[in-house]
This record gives sequence, structure tokens and C-alpha cells, in this order.
Amino acid sequence: MDKKYKLCFEFVPDGCWYSNLRSVMPGAWKTIRKNVVARAGGRCAICGAPSARLEAHERWEYDEKHAVQRLKDVIAVCPDCHAVIHYGRTSLKGDARAAEEHFMRVNGCSYAEMRAALGAANADHIRRNALPEWSLDVGKAADYL
Repeated sequence: MDKKYKLCFEFVPDGCWYSNLRSVMPGAWKTIRKNVVARAGGRCAICGAPSARLEAHERWEYDEKHAVQRLKDVIAVCPDCHAVIHYGRTSLKGDARAAEEHFMRVNGCSYAEMRAALGAANADHIRRNALPEWSLDVGKAADYL
């Protein structure tokens, strides 16, 4: 995909489900979440919309050569942006269309462009799922405490 979007579909490899700050650092997660939301000043880090209910979202990068899932950032997002990011879960809940519309609105793109971005995210997911086991690097979590 050539175009960069500010709101993206972020599919976690199946082997990395539940490998996140909330599950591996439950005590620290509460502090991290609180700090990230407080720093956001009541606005979504992606779409900029004001929200009384911001959610902390972990952004990961994947070193496919070494099979490492590495924490890159933790940001505060509105529920609509979070639904797009976790599109797989959103789809299972039956809310895919609303998430697709939000993606297009935030990114100012067409339906075809949204579908291409979704296809690229799915291709990344399939490729990453071919790796048998991932290790977790949460060293950056200290930045948010």
C-alpha cells in the first residue's frame, strides 16, 4: 500500500493475542492507561475528536526476521478509532460498516482505498501468522509510567 493513513487497521498475529501490557503487566497497565489518557487532554490522538471516554491503545511493531512483537507507543483513542484499529473484533460484533465509514471519514479516502488498506492489513496478518512463535518486548512501557 503506497498511501499512508493516520487511522489504520492493526491486526495482531494470532500467536500474539493477549501478549499485551494489560496481561503481562496488569499493575503497571492501570498507571500507563491513566497517564496516557491524562496526557491526551480529552482528545483522540488519531482523529482529534473530543471524547469523554478515551481508551489506551498499544501500538506494536513486528520484527518478522526475529519474530519479536515490540511495543512502539501507547496512545489515547476514541472508541470509534479503536473500533477501526481492532477491525477483526469489531467485525465479529457486527459493527464493521460503522468502522469502515469512520476509517474513510478520518482518512478522507474512498471505499476502494479503504478496502485496499484492509486488504494490505490482512496480507500482513497472514504473513505474520506464518511465524510459529513471537517473543514480546515491552521495554518501552517504562516511558509511560
